[in-house]
Amino acid sequence: MILQPVSLRPRLKRRGVLTDRAIRRAHHLGDLYIDPFREELIRPAAISLSLGAEAFGLQSTGPVDIADRATYPELVPKALDDRGRIAIDAGEVVLAPTLERIGLSENLVGLVDGTSDYARLGISVVLCGQVSPGFGWDSGAVLTLEIVNHLRHPVLLYPGARICNLMLFASTGSERPYGAMPHNYSSDHAVVASRLADHVRQH
Repeated sequence: MILQPVSLRPRLKRRGVLTDRAIRRAHHLGDLYIDPFREELIRPAAISLSLGAEAFGLQSTGPVDIADRATYPELVPKALDDRGRIAIDAGEVVLAPTLERIGLSENLVGLVDGTSDYARLGISVVLCGQVSPGFGWDSGAVLTLEIVNHLRHPVLLYPGARICNLMLFASTGSERPYGAMPHNYSSDHAVVASRLADHVRQH
């Protein structure tokens, strides 16, 4: 799918949170890019996203200096078990991508949140909740999720299953979309390490 320049598309007419009809319209108009797009993931005021097939545990060996990339936790790949599941160990912090790649035009803002289904099992699905206008606008990008197990025993997750919700809001447009900002994650097709050190060095 080729993402249309913003100036060639009709603008979303209403502000505020997009409900199911408006999500379908945003997808049809090209303001929302999502691949693969599945109609059954559309909810009354959000679209669900699914867990990708890769996952990485964060393993640190000492204090982390946010300005020194060499001290950052290592991203250790987690192998799937013989039934294709990802085991999140007790107290473990795991980074995993969404199955879907998304792109937002300058007229949309997103908020990512976990679901009550996972929260009731002691699993938090967090990271930065905001998805800025222009995220993934070149060719779509995955969202990296932080998954934390608060139980005393492993929890087994299934790639391809619904993992979080993306709420969408119509905005007045952005003069500087996210993809134009330095050291962003707007073109990521896989989980990458934190780029915070690049921002800290600027100051």
